Amino acid sequence: MPLKKSQKSLKSWSKQKWRTKSGKPSKQTGERYLPTAAIKALSPQEYAATTKAKRKGKAAGKQFVKQPKSIAKKTRSYRKVT
Repeated sequence: MPLKKSQKSLKSWSKQKWRTKSGKPSKQTGERYLPTAAIKALSPQEYAATTKAKRKGKAAGKQFVKQPKSIAKKTRSYRKVT
């Protein structure tokens, strides 16, 4: 039986190596989880900007915080389902 779209997405996501830049849990550091390739593609300033946005949102009580638009555009291709 073929996999459903949601199952394919989860399978693809689990193959990607998602982490924070420091390697520590996001709950401790406030950093954003991204695929390793996306982290490597971001400059230190871009990663700092997305981390700053995540920490600001977390302090406001939000679990899900959007990335700055320019960074979201750059990291989008690394999250695609294959």
